[in-house]
Amino acid sequence: MSVDYDKFAKQYDSFRRPDKRIADSITKHLVGAQRIINVGAGTGAYEPTDCDVVAIEPSHEMIAKRKQGTTTAIQGYAEDLPFDDDEFDVAMGILTIHHWRDIPQGLSEMRRVAKRKVVILTWIDDSPKYWLEDYFPEMRVMDKALFPTLNELDQLLGRISSEVVEIPGDCTDGFMCAYWKRPDAYLDEGVRAAISTFARMQNVEAGLAQLACDISSGKWHREHGNLLTKDSMDLGYRLVVCDKTNYKHMKFAPAALHTDKFEKNDIA
Repeated sequence: MSVDYDKFAKQYDSFRRPDKRIADSITKHLVGAQRIINVGAGTGAYEPTDCDVVAIEPSHEMIAKRKQGTTTAIQGYAEDLPFDDDEFDVAMGILTIHHWRDIPQGLSEMRRVAKRKVVILTWIDDSPKYWLEDYFPEMRVMDKALFPTLNELDQLLGRISSEVVEIPGDCTDGFMCAYWKRPDAYLDEGVRAAISTFARMQNVEAGLAQLACDISSGKWHREHGNLLTKDSMDLGYRLVVCDKTNYKHMKFAPAALHTDKFEKNDIA
């Protein structure tokens, strides 16, 4: 099922607010950059304010919701960045690559225009089962098909490093696993409308009804109440960095991955 990102943009201001702790993890990799391109930039979350930023975003409505500032926002696609080689110090992409039509091409473009680094926040299927899968078992299957593995990212970008980004229990950025400590939130239609995975699932009513029942009866708290003692959790989110300066004298040819995983995504 396709996702209409112009419609998707309607809930962003209310439920997708940058989380400072996640922002701190990203920002430390942007230090010293004078010019940054933010690819799949959405409404501008996690963009630095102390340097020149160019945002590339395909959705007109996402661009329209951006706050006025110094960032230059251009309607466009990751797969065809209208810039010269090495035009930016850093190319960043935050929870975006699973939305792209052609992930290998988009990553190749990010690597081409970045002089120093490519910095990506993404999800990797190496985390323990998330309790929400009990209610929507298709969610991991769907996301696993969309998100590259670390090995695939290494082949596509070259010599990546990765670090775990634990998700705070009170995370302000309402992506899929942000509410791991607040199960009631998933019953809110507005919350779900700001999460693309729910837009891709065709029938969520049965899962929502069961979740509401389990919260009401106390079953959820009996089975998952131990989570309430935690401040943050590893739910599979990874900050991936390709530092080109570590091997600037070496030629790099992205690997040709023999898989149908990266066939063009269905984007409305």
